[in-house]
Amino acid sequence: MAQTKFDKQVEENAESLVFGIGRVLAGRDLDGVKRTDATFWRSGTRVLPKVEGRVRRRSYKPGWQRLSFRLALGAGVWETGYLATQDLEATRRGVQELWDNRDQALAALEPGGIGAASVLTVGTAAYMVLTRERRELMREWVGPLHDALHQPLGLAEQTDPRRYLHIPKNFSDDDAEIRIDLPTRLGFSREVVADLITQKLALEGVTFSWHPEGRKPYVLVKKTRKPPAKALFKDPKMRELVTKAKESAPIIGIGAGGRIVSVDLDAESPHILVNASTGGGKSVTLRCIACQMLHHGSLVYVLDTKRISHPWASGLPGVTYCRDIADIHDALVALGMEGRRRVRVADELGIGADPDAIGPRLLILLEEVNATMKQLARYWEKIRESGDPKVSPAVDALNEILYMGRQVRMHVLLVAQSATARALGGPEVREQFATRILTRYSVNAWRMLAPEIHPAPKSTKHHGRAQVVSGGTARETQVLFFTETEARDWASTGSAATEKKHAPVPAQPSPVQLQPPADSLADAWSNSAPATTPTADPATASPYDGDFLADAWNLTPPAANPGGAASTTTATSPANTAPADNDDQAVGLREAHQHHLPDITIAALRYARANDQTFPASADKRGAELLYRVGDLKKWARNRPRAATGTTDLD
Repeated sequence: MAQTKFDKQVEENAESLVFGIGRVLAGRDLDGVKRTDATFWRSGTRVLPKVEGRVRRRSYKPGWQRLSFRLALGAGVWETGYLATQDLEATRRGVQELWDNRDQALAALEPGGIGAASVLTVGTAAYMVLTRERRELMREWVGPLHDALHQPLGLAEQTDPRRYLHIPKNFSDDDAEIRIDLPTRLGFSREVVADLITQKLALEGVTFSWHPEGRKPYVLVKKTRKPPAKALFKDPKMRELVTKAKESAPIIGIGAGGRIVSVDLDAESPHILVNASTGGGKSVTLRCIACQMLHHGSLVYVLDTKRISHPWASGLPGVTYCRDIADIHDALVALGMEGRRRVRVADELGIGADPDAIGPRLLILLEEVNATMKQLARYWEKIRESGDPKVSPAVDALNEILYMGRQVRMHVLLVAQSATARALGGPEVREQFATRILTRYSVNAWRMLAPEIHPAPKSTKHHGRAQVVSGGTARETQVLFFTETEARDWASTGSAATEKKHAPVPAQPSPVQLQPPADSLADAWSNSAPATTPTADPATASPYDGDFLADAWNLTPPAANPGGAASTTTATSPANTAPADNDDQAVGLREAHQHHLPDITIAALRYARANDQTFPASADKRGAELLYRVGDLKKWARNRPRAATGTTDLD
């Protein structure tokens, strides 16, 4: 007997029902399409060929997990229906009562709804914060690697990369291990796959361990050539390397395979930019470079608005430590003048001149440029007079030094948390830093400072680990660590080098003045070293004999003393005391407290004289009382590690 249309429809529906029940119990997709290689007991790792469209995450789960979820969901629905239909009259009355008193019900639910919304908001925010690194890992590393690998491995593009790419968040650390699951048929080129993994993850010095056996073939990627875990100056081998280092090429640290990483300030890069987030080791990096420069006789200017970034350098010979924004402004202006003077000297000396004739190597250590630039601009707005340029002359001087650099032996070591073009004064200024040291950097910071190197190496939280970018290459480096005591001792052992005689500048018929003017930095490297201990009568000593580093950038030269010792005695007598606002006046500590430094007690001044190495030297004597130049005392007060009341720092 022929089947009717109704019989065929019933048969088809019964068949669909049977297949549906079978798919539910087997844990397969209800539409019957097999999208992944998942089985009832094993999770899926790849999408099957010829599958189109997006493959949801549940398609990768093993069948028993999907069956368990479906049974639990069905049991919950059945239990709810059973309880609701067991007493239909009671259920109806409850619903009717809620409807009749809906205003009260809504009012009762309102606090709960607000609480639920608050919990949902806080939970969502916490989830976003806790998964930020994982999402960045997927976006920047795992996703791009999957795009490159799926074709060579013969995988479908829709395959979830998390199913076969097992990349930890700290995969750039020395002990990290990367595992990549491979297809069972192994129809791919190992060389191609290894090259893609190395390039897309920006790995160096890694080995590939292939495991093709079994049902789950995989490859392990580990670091073999890596920088040392620590690089300590107290290590005798490291100390020997630092001792043998070239004067113009301080050692930054040790790279992979024990290679020395350094930058030649004369041949490669006259200026260095250090970019790191808080706690990234900026001060350690600067300390490493600066103490080596001091050891070889360089002069170092520390411009530190934080005031306490480098306590190891305070009071060292050859170091000028400026903490107050007014002093930083004046120092940069004077450094710009010194740069122009050195350019004139280099021009007069011509090609092949002795570099020492231009002047000693000078390192400008500029801390926290983001904050310092803003404070310099605000300070200039405060003191600028009518007719003065709008741009701070200190900022202009810094830009001039960056463009001079190598030829005049002046080098800038600049620190920034965010080295944007706006913070540095323009993209052309940022390009003057051919060497850039990045630690604990973000992806955006790398793209901004080293766009020529792609992909960016994964940042690591390993203490002292940095990427030194120079010449289009990035070298992973363990920065050489000096303790503050070691840095101070190493800088001091080379202090004699700061007193070496520089070749005199030959006289020229040109009207350009080649000999160091009184108001320039040339005073700091004059052939006649300033005396720190008077050999004659202390009453005749010059007020400038004790602090040549401070006067190196003093724009107001000391007035000549035509009268000799007699005039000096007259100048310091009570009857001829200089006006109270004269910074060249010589006063005792009590008079300084009463008229010039009222916020600092006499006891504090006496304690500083005995214990603070940066306290100015005495300029004169009145009987048994030591006298000090007012300007020197004011400068010391501004630059104390603890900011004094009345400082010119701007809030």
